[in-house]
Amino acid sequence: MTEERPPSPDGGGRAAPWARPLLVSVTALAAIAVLTLATIAQSPSAPAADDAKSTGAASGSGAPPSSAAAPATTAPPAAATRSPATTAPASPSPSPTATRAKRSASAVVARAVAALSPGGDVAVAVTDLDDDEDTSAAYDSSDEGGNTYDTASIVKVDILAALLLRAQQAGTHLTANQRALATVMIERSDNDAADALWDAIGGGSGLDAANDRLGLDHTTPGSGELWGLTQTTPADQLTLLRAVFTADGSPLSSASRAYIAGLMGSVTGAQTWGVSAADSDEAGFALKNGWLQRSRTGLWDINSIGQVVHDGHRMLIAVLSSGQGSERTGIDLVERAAAAAADAFRAR
Repeated sequence: MTEERPPSPDGGGRAAPWARPLLVSVTALAAIAVLTLATIAQSPSAPAADDAKSTGAASGSGAPPSSAAAPATTAPPAAATRSPATTAPASPSPSPTATRAKRSASAVVARAVAALSPGGDVAVAVTDLDDDEDTSAAYDSSDEGGNTYDTASIVKVDILAALLLRAQQAGTHLTANQRALATVMIERSDNDAADALWDAIGGGSGLDAANDRLGLDHTTPGSGELWGLTQTTPADQLTLLRAVFTADGSPLSSASRAYIAGLMGSVTGAQTWGVSAADSDEAGFALKNGWLQRSRTGLWDINSIGQVVHDGHRMLIAVLSSGQGSERTGIDLVERAAAAAADAFRAR
């Protein structure tokens, strides 16, 4: 490129003769430059250099000045949240069909149990392990949302699960003494054995740690040595039963599951009441019951959890109750609620 010469230093109005052709050339070049700049300025793809610097946009991106709000550069949080390409849901939501099925099943079970006109409070949770829908139903007669119940002795299943999880994590097995204690704790509901194994798992903190792994989100251990006053819900007890009787998602090994289920299937004859009332096929059941008279009121907590076979289907049922006038009336209520819930769930 030829170097541009400076104007004449004399300041005169006429250019020197040798400069005239050059002046024409310079004028022509200037005109071309103006036309070129005008063309570039009208082009939609031309970057705005000042905007690029002020917004931090990359040079040559071709974005208009408003691109400061674009997701590729400095998008506002709301825009990023709305964009399916950049924001995924935190956890999968149940399908509308599954949600409707659960609501429908719960409504059917609620009508069946409420029709029993129970005294005190009663809560039920039920599921069918052989149902392709893989849904469950729950009902609580209490008016209080999120109501919990004393576990009484049904917590002994949870204590044993916690003991087995500790052994699994340590890569060991239960000692002969621990197995002897576990047997009488489940089969005979022996409280002294429960005291010893409660201490072996670390008390309430040990139960809490196990329940985190088992998925019992609404169960709170009793304070100190009061394991029988652990608070729980039927839904949590159903989760515990799933961990015992199914392999899907259970932190318990197959040997641990079989061990707990075997003990629950061998309870002493005097304690086979409860959810066994829903065992229509006489194909065998496995359960654990709990009963506790509250000293302050004299009223009873009566509970039962377990697996039964109803109309050829394996079903898990948890029934919890409080405020029962006597042990006998509480047992009658729990049995009627279990049978009604199983019938309604299968007939829905």
